[in-house]
Formats: sequence, C-alpha cells, structure tokens
Amino acid sequence: MLDKIFKQRKPRNLLLIFEILSILLLFTFNNNNIDRYIIILFLGLILIVYISNLVLGKVSSGDNYIFLIVSMLLSLGIITIYRLSPKLGLRQLIWVLAGILVFYLTYFIIRAMRRLEYMTGLYLGLSILFFLLTIILAPSKYGAKNWIEISDSITIQLSEFTKILVIFLIASFYTTFQTRLKKLNYKYTSYYLMAVIYIFVGFLFIQRDLGTAAIFIAIYTLIQYIYDEDRKSILVNIGLMVFGSVVGFFLFSHVRNRVDIWLNPWTADKVVNSARQIVQSLFGIGEGGFIGQGIGLGYPKQIAFAYSDVIFSAICEEMGVLTGIGIIMLYMLLVYRAIKIALNQEYLFYRILALSVAILFTVQAFLNIGGVIKLIPMTGLTLPFISYGGSSLISSFVALGILQVTSEDLSYKYDRGLDNE
Repeated sequence: MLDKIFKQRKPRNLLLIFEILSILLLFTFNNNNIDRYIIILFLGLILIVYISNLVLGKVSSGDNYIFLIVSMLLSLGIITIYRLSPKLGLRQLIWVLAGILVFYLTYFIIRAMRRLEYMTGLYLGLSILFFLLTIILAPSKYGAKNWIEISDSITIQLSEFTKILVIFLIASFYTTFQTRLKKLNYKYTSYYLMAVIYIFVGFLFIQRDLGTAAIFIAIYTLIQYIYDEDRKSILVNIGLMVFGSVVGFFLFSHVRNRVDIWLNPWTADKVVNSARQIVQSLFGIGEGGFIGQGIGLGYPKQIAFAYSDVIFSAICEEMGVLTGIGIIMLYMLLVYRAIKIALNQEYLFYRILALSVAILFTVQAFLNIGGVIKLIPMTGLTLPFISYGGSSLISSFVALGILQVTSEDLSYKYDRGLDNE
C-alpha cells in the first residue's frame, strides 16, 4: 500500500519528510524559544509548500520539478536563518509565504497576458523609474545606495525587480523591437540595446551596486552572443566590459579593498579588520568538515552577515561541506532544467526569458558562493532562495514564475501566427 501511495509522489513526499525532520532537529536545538505560535507557523509553512507543489501539478502542464528544487533551497535557508536569529527566521518565513503567493500571481498573470513582447517601452520606462527612485530616496548604507526605507524595519531594494524588467527588455528587443527598427531602415540597431544596458550600469555605479551591474552585463552579453546578428557589436561589448571594470576598480575604494582582501586576507591587520568576514567564513567551512558540526554546535554568528551574504559558509559549518555540495547541485539542477525549458520552448520571446532566468540564477549563485570560498572577490549579492531578504526572495519567486510559464506550451498566445520564432 505504501508503494502505491509513494509511487507517483515520491519527490514531493521526500521533501515533506526532509522538512519535518529538519524542523524537529531545529526545535531540539532551540527548545527554549519555542511557543505555540512558532510551531503553528512552521507547520503551516510545511503544509503550504506541500500544497503548493501539489496544486502546481494540477494547474501547470509544464516543468513541476523546478518548484520542488526551490522548496529544498528554501527549507535549508529558513533552518539556517532561524538557527542564527529566531527573529529573522520568522520574518523570512513570512517572506517565503509571500513569495509563494507572488510566484502563483506571476504565473497566472504572465500566462494570461498576450503581446508581452511588444511592451519594450514599458519595460524601459519602469526600469528608469526604479533607478531614479532609488538614487533619490535611498540612503547610503554598507557602501551602497540600494535600499529605500519604508519604515524602521522594512526596506525595499528596487534593483532586484529591475533585473526582471531587464530580462523582459532584452527578450522584447530581440523578438520584435529590433525587427521594427530594421524595417524603418535604422542602422546599427544592436547598439541601441547596448547603450540602454550601459546606461543602466551607470545608474548602478551611482548606487555603488556593482554586483547587480555584473548580473546585468552577464545576462545581456550571453543573450547577445546567441541572438545578435551583428558580431562586431559583441567585440564592442567586451571592450566596454573591460573598460567598465577598470573604471570601477579605480573609481571605488571599496572595490579595490575587496580585491586586495581577495588576493591576500591573511595579514595581521586585515584578519581582525577588513578581511575578518572572509577569514571567518573560510575558518567556518574548514571547521565544519565534510559532515558538519551539527545544528547549534558551530559558531557561524561570529561571521558578519552570516544570515545573508555568507550564509553558505554558515550552512557548511554546521551541516558540512557535503550539504554545501548538495546546494550547488540543486542550483545546477535548477539551471539545467531552465536551459532545457529554453531549448524546448517554441516561441522566441519566452525562449529568451527562460534562458535569461537560467543566467540570472547561475551568475548570482556563482558570485555569492565564489566570494564566500575566496574563488573571486566578494560582491555582497544574496544567495537565491536561501539568504535572508524580502526583496531578493520576492524577485527570485517572480523569476521562477516566469520560468514556470515558459515551460508550457504557449501556442494559444499566438493563434494568429505572429512572427515570434
């Protein structure tokens, strides 16, 4: 009988078992701070994640494994954040619930809307508006001007949502807008989008948000390489990337400082000051070893921003490098399925959307994990679906909703045979 029950639902039920065991282990460690409200909230999360996966299998004909993969990443993130700070853990729990709602809203809205590839001007206008609002309203914090303060405890990072707009902008440009420019006898059309992207990068330079700038350039460059017919423009883009990197290095002292720390964090003055975060991060990963010290038995709180920028190190310290490898494999599976979705998608606009989301998750995960293990300089970017942060989590769920739509047969959107191939 059990075989019959688990036959069709094995991945979903394995996720349920994992979450229950993880929560029990977490409560065992932190039993002094548990009340009925917290237990109900965590049980509610488990139930909502399970039902969300169940409902998705009913309403979507696309790839239902991507939400399962993300559910595992979410579980690891919440467990770690709650262990580091119960207060932040409960906040993240609420953000996850909101994120799941946003995922379904994104899925149904994009699935219902038509002619999204013709809204290039809207994507451009909203992106510029978000940049201007951030520059005008956001105070300087941690060396960057990114967060608009709604209240003492609530901030919003609009650049997280601008990533989504840029993905739509690039997809619509290569699908319809460039073709329309060529029909009007405009020349050098490839450089129009390039100019827009680098204007956006300039805005991000003003905000001192170079991590997000790297994501913008990575998405644009890879899509340009695949879909742009003007191969010379690719060389121009590479030249601008090199020039921008040099300018960023000499213009911003915190960039030079991060590169210096990356090259050699082990001098006595750096270890106790500027390089303390990366040094503690490396020590934490080393102390955890292959199987970890156990939840609550490590010292990840000694690492600055262990719940956000360097959460990968906190996970490795208490759950082991084996869990860290598992996280990397989950991202690889997510990106693999996103690329597979792009390859199987018939319509160009949604094909580019799927591929752009794959690049987004790849680059952001690489920049975060690579910085934590000292493979590259640290960027301050969050780890998708794991790090603490409402804006990052919500925008990641929006991207996931887009990916879910692109995994389906969308021929009903093109009944009139629009040229979108």
